[in-house]
Amino acid sequence: MVGFGCLMIYSASSYVGEVQYGDKLFFVKKQLIGVAVGALAVFGLQFLPYQKLAKLKIPAVIVAVILLALVFVPGVGVTNYGATRWIGFGSFTLQPSEIAKYAFVIFTAAYFSKNYEKVKTFRGVLPVLAVGILFCLLIIAEPNMSITMCVGLLMLAMIFLSGTNLKTFAIILIPFVIAVPVLILLEPYRLQRLSAFIDPWASPKGDGYQLIQSLYALGNGGLFGVGLFNSTQKYRFLPFAESDFIMSVMGEELGFFGLAAFFLVSGFIIYRGFRIASRCKDRFGFLLSSGITLVYGIQVVINALVVSGTIPPTGLPLPLISSGNTSLIITMASMGVLYAVSRTN
Repeated sequence: MVGFGCLMIYSASSYVGEVQYGDKLFFVKKQLIGVAVGALAVFGLQFLPYQKLAKLKIPAVIVAVILLALVFVPGVGVTNYGATRWIGFGSFTLQPSEIAKYAFVIFTAAYFSKNYEKVKTFRGVLPVLAVGILFCLLIIAEPNMSITMCVGLLMLAMIFLSGTNLKTFAIILIPFVIAVPVLILLEPYRLQRLSAFIDPWASPKGDGYQLIQSLYALGNGGLFGVGLFNSTQKYRFLPFAESDFIMSVMGEELGFFGLAAFFLVSGFIIYRGFRIASRCKDRFGFLLSSGITLVYGIQVVINALVVSGTIPPTGLPLPLISSGNTSLIITMASMGVLYAVSRTN
């Protein structure tokens, strides 16, 4: 999947790389650094006694909170396109929200495995809610609605998998559902995106532009695509063609059946992740592997819904495919941990 991602990044970014940086392989070379580091993480972490991660539940949360807070420190936080989502030291940049997702998985898995008798009550799940809401507040302040939604959905899914009863789950779910429209109404730019989602052709050169270009790419691809490397939307018509909207280029070049094949492979990864979880002999391993699988699955689904215009546009990378080293390395590392759980059980 990572190799396929590099191929699609080259296809989607070669023109922009040549025009803007004088190198067709500019984005691919950056991605290959992440591939190398991620591969080391996969092969190293597969031998990890994953039970030891349970001892890191508090340090993981503390590190994640510190990194998320550093985003707002002048001179450390890096702002792009009106959002401050990265921390930077020289040429090195890091997106803390990518780390926060897995820190939350480790904390939740460790807490519920140790306090499994408390999961039936609202008070019993309160620590997980507190950490999840804290992460969501720090991430939405960047602002980053997409990752906030991912963490929120991850939190709900992990609480459900912990074995809580339906009454407690409903008490948690209702405020979450109410919070989504409230967060949209609080920020004018989110209302603009919602308006662009409802009728993108009302503002074809403004807020609706990106979605329209994405739909053009998918429509142009038809059933069988225009052929690898033959996308026209990558010629600076479609913004973020190599990152958040790389699936649009995939759809244009490979067509409906190409995307269907991609979803089958993604679905197989998700199936294997949950199968590993179901075979675990301990609660921590079950929740840890389930959480890792959920992070991957949630991002794939949300990215697909965004590029197809099914939900309002929001920036979210396609895991293992989109250009971006933080997401790639952390996702590959998580797959190494997932393999460690598989080997042990």
